[in-house]
Amino acid sequence: MLHRLSLLLLFLVILSACGTARRTASANKSIETETIVQSHRAASPAFNTLAARMQVVYEDEDQLQSITVSLRMEKDKAIWIKASLLGITMAKVLITPTQVQYYETIGGTYFDGDFALLGEWLGTEIDFNQAQAILLGQSLFRLNPDTYTASVVQDKYKLQPLQQPQDFIHSVLLLPKSFKVYSETLSQPSKGRNLSVRYGPYEQIEANYFPTEIEILATGNDSKTRITMNYRKIDVDVSVSFPFTIPEGYDKIKL
Repeated sequence: MLHRLSLLLLFLVILSACGTARRTASANKSIETETIVQSHRAASPAFNTLAARMQVVYEDEDQLQSITVSLRMEKDKAIWIKASLLGITMAKVLITPTQVQYYETIGGTYFDGDFALLGEWLGTEIDFNQAQAILLGQSLFRLNPDTYTASVVQDKYKLQPLQQPQDFIHSVLLLPKSFKVYSETLSQPSKGRNLSVRYGPYEQIEANYFPTEIEILATGNDSKTRITMNYRKIDVDVSVSFPFTIPEGYDKIKL
């Protein structure tokens, strides 16, 4: 189950900093969809590298576990994650635009391939740009004013496709001040799969907004996983490295 946690963390790890941004703005019912979409795209944080630490609580039908996670990113190039328990490395993940690699120490297993495993678990194809977008509080899918419609729901902007793809439902709520994601949902009714992501309060660093916490709930016909994350420290535009070597003797996971 730990390898599943380490991969799900790819979609959960986002940023925090100092200077809380209060949600005092109200949604404008007359604003056009194109303006909302453009504002959301502009809200993507501008940085080169990032290093962060966080506490992650993982819960499913069989266990409740709290672990410490280190995150490093080079924007548009690499995402590196190390999960530890009592100072011992439990798992490492390295993601690039073309490859997903990870290993976990308890079961002695590893994965080295593309994004197929992530797509299988989440019920939709996932690429590097989509993974990075979630980590930064941006929409999983590229919003397009020609194919999405906007409305005001609970004083937030709700965007959803004009026509949902067959057996696939997507919607996203954006905050009226920062235009960052408040929550996002994906579902596949025929397969009983649902993914819900909710972000905590956003904080501001200079002109950028970053979430301080995140909760993800993934459910299937016979499974339920909840992950809650809280950030302890973050540094932006610092020197980072991505050490990653799969230990000898580990067994490769096959799809």
